[in-house]
Amino acid sequence: MHDSSTSSGMGLSRNELESFVCRANDVIDIKLVRQESDLENNKTTFRPELTHQVFGETENIFGYKDLVVKLYYTAGRLTTYLNMSYSQKVDPVRHEGMQADEVLKNIAEKIPPGFCTNIDDFSMYIPKEATFQPYGTLLHSYKRETEGGDRQFEIYKADMSIPGFREYHERLQMFVLWFIDAGSFIDVDDEKWNYYLIFEKYACDGNHRYATVGYLTAYSYYAYPDKLRPRISQVLVLPPFQRLGHGVELLQTAYRDMRENTDVLDITVEDPSEEFLRLRDFVDCMNCKVLPAFSPQLLQDGFTADMAQQAQEKLKINKKQARRVYEILRLEQTDISNAAAFREFRLDVKRRLNAPFRKESSYIEKLRKVLKPEELVVAMEDFSVENRQAKLEEMFQDNLTHYKRVLERLAVA
Repeated sequence: MHDSSTSSGMGLSRNELESFVCRANDVIDIKLVRQESDLENNKTTFRPELTHQVFGETENIFGYKDLVVKLYYTAGRLTTYLNMSYSQKVDPVRHEGMQADEVLKNIAEKIPPGFCTNIDDFSMYIPKEATFQPYGTLLHSYKRETEGGDRQFEIYKADMSIPGFREYHERLQMFVLWFIDAGSFIDVDDEKWNYYLIFEKYACDGNHRYATVGYLTAYSYYAYPDKLRPRISQVLVLPPFQRLGHGVELLQTAYRDMRENTDVLDITVEDPSEEFLRLRDFVDCMNCKVLPAFSPQLLQDGFTADMAQQAQEKLKINKKQARRVYEILRLEQTDISNAAAFREFRLDVKRRLNAPFRKESSYIEKLRKVLKPEELVVAMEDFSVENRQAKLEEMFQDNLTHYKRVLERLAVA
């Protein structure tokens, strides 16, 4: 991988060298193809948000001018086409030994073998989508009103024992690298994984076909002594389907399915992104609002054992998340323009945020016993009251901003 900011070009001018560099995010065209006309329709194209796992940290591709990488999928089965075009490629002879990046090879290493490299061959698979059926058991169906009319969606639960699903998932999981930061492929041989999939059911040639919309994965961890603790790992709604509330439907469906299992103690989330954190908080707040312990008149009295118990028993929400939901719902009931009321809310949140700092007190006492006075002065700089108060305020403001965004969505739900 060549970086235009550091390469000397071995005699090439910087401008000439940079003319062969492009951002991978800007040149990869992804399509979910339902009919042959989609191949030439730019409106069906979307692009990756992340490419560093394929093209390195700079997310640059070197060696081409006017590069276009075509990564097309049939909408349901995700049969794959991969190829590229360009107007000029760096020539090792003319450009003093410089080599172009192996673009197709880098992508091909991440997708399962057997993909098409000829567009005519790929086109032959489009009509075969008529026989594609979603994998697994239907859990939920719902509609969305759009400008083009009502659209119908279905959510299924699947596992690797279903014929054909392993191969389908191998094609589906490539989207994780393009759209989930720090996303990675999972060990599909581990039977503790569950898969929840959204498909759009749409009319075509007088019949129905199915298009892949998104999916959620969850891993069933053991919880002592005899329970399960599912952990949601990956949640992805593909770009053409975003902003239609599919994430809420997917999470609620997975929640309902997990709660039906009496062995489930609570449901957790693995390293959530900021976007998923908002989705989870929104859904959990909607669900907790109907619990008696979270009624508006009780929120001003502080977080209670009843809140934690009802959230855990009815919704499988752990105590830490129940506390977070309480703070959001309390903010909803707090008059921010009332200085006294808002101060009470702020102090309540900061008491929780301050808990880790209280643990530092015992650590400081240990330092006093083992460090020389001059060493202690240096070590104590990070533990000063001023630093702690500044950090607490920063954490509170971050929480407040996030909570307000969740409440904005709750207001229109």
